[in-house]
Amino acid sequence: MEMEIKEKFGALWKKYFNGAELPVTFYYTNEEGHAELVKPTSGHRCVIGDLLKARKGNPISYDAESVGCFGGKRYFGFSQKIMPDFEYFLSCGISGKLRGERYKKSPELVTEGFKHAPPFEAPARFIVFKRWDNLQKSDNPEVVIFFAQPDVLAGLFTLANFDEAEPNGVFAPFGAGCGSIVQYPYLESKSNRPRGVIGLFDISARPFVHRDVLTFSVPMTKFVTMIDNMKESFLITDSWKKVQKRIGPID
Repeated sequence: MEMEIKEKFGALWKKYFNGAELPVTFYYTNEEGHAELVKPTSGHRCVIGDLLKARKGNPISYDAESVGCFGGKRYFGFSQKIMPDFEYFLSCGISGKLRGERYKKSPELVTEGFKHAPPFEAPARFIVFKRWDNLQKSDNPEVVIFFAQPDVLAGLFTLANFDEAEPNGVFAPFGAGCGSIVQYPYLESKSNRPRGVIGLFDISARPFVHRDVLTFSVPMTKFVTMIDNMKESFLITDSWKKVQKRIGPID
């Protein structure tokens, strides 16, 4: 990580976003010891809840054994398996056997949706999550994740589209909360035109964040450009100042 970029963003974030919650970054590595490894669990545990620790400034990492749910393993790229009867779990369920979440109208629709799911395999043994101010020279962040209130999200969305002619410089794919902050933005980092990803619409993951928070995730390659654009963007206008004055701590 280039410390100049780290410090530059920190100063601009404080200036234009009133020092709102700093983003969390992640990267993959085969080296041990980059952050505390989350301990395996015998029961279900949502990674969105775990990430509160990283958001508070305590870096964490996962390997395939420490992710506490089927979806997390899949969307972190540690497994290609799908839980049994997943098409029923995501839709109507199976009477007397499996509760259905009813996020999709039918099992057949879920199965059809699998055809649109991008393949993803973790490129290394560990995934490391660190808040921006915890980054060191030895770190190589690949994606930046903001847990953002609406006004902050509006600013990030507009900044991501600032140098784009095509209107979809940011998109919001349907999927699990962990997929929207890891799988999709990581795959965008390999694109010729990386985009931002708005997420955490996953109803199952919503209880683990504040009611006024969504996520904005963006590949580091795109984020560096966003940082460079800040001083000449809408952020210097009176229009933004009217919004900026409302940004503050979330209750």
